[in-house]
Amino acid sequence: MMHEVIAWGCMSESPRRRIPEAALGRLPIYLRILVELGHENVAQASSEQLAELAGVNAAKVRKDLSYLGTYGTRGVGYEVQFLTVQIQRELGLNQAWPVVIVGAGNLGQAMANFTGIAERGFHIVGVVDKDESKIGTQVGGVSVTHVDSLTQLVQLHKVSIGIITTPAAHAQDAADSLVRAGIGSIMNFAPTILSVPRDVHVRKVDLALELQILSYYEDCRNGNLRDVPTDGRIDPVSA
Repeated sequence: MMHEVIAWGCMSESPRRRIPEAALGRLPIYLRILVELGHENVAQASSEQLAELAGVNAAKVRKDLSYLGTYGTRGVGYEVQFLTVQIQRELGLNQAWPVVIVGAGNLGQAMANFTGIAERGFHIVGVVDKDESKIGTQVGGVSVTHVDSLTQLVQLHKVSIGIITTPAAHAQDAADSLVRAGIGSIMNFAPTILSVPRDVHVRKVDLALELQILSYYEDCRNGNLRDVPTDGRIDPVSA
């Protein structure tokens, strides 16, 4: 059965407070901002400040943070350090998460070598591939092993998060291997839709899609705006 990312909270026997998918997606943005403010020794931040830095409105910030049970202090705002800890706890970042990567190609190697992952509480414990020429090579401080060793790797390090960096044609096989190994959450970089059991969470990262959105903004910035006629057709307006 095709699984869609669940929009409300966590699925568990004792569910936590429900956070809408859109608000959940903004929490890491607020966290990054708060960490940067903390490095600048900023003690308090208003919803207006957070909104400006996050590119949203202040009401949305207050609503999002209210799901954490925090409302700030009128005229003062939010305590940066306390709010940072709150968001980290809500996102499960108060513990280290072991992660395995399926695919030792260029993207997989880049992910394994990306220090920002470790800085945010995620530790790459293994990289697997089926290409014999890659087996035994060192990537991000770990040795690439055959995909057949995935289950053993997952059990050894108690891994629950997997990253797929394979070509699209091999992504479903990679997902099937991760599910069989016991992985419950998957980040998919392959440009394809995966079919996984309902209780497996999938987040898709489509780099081409993001570039296409950027191309729209660049097109608009260059004056290539669009008029929408009453008949519904979209015709380009020459610059």
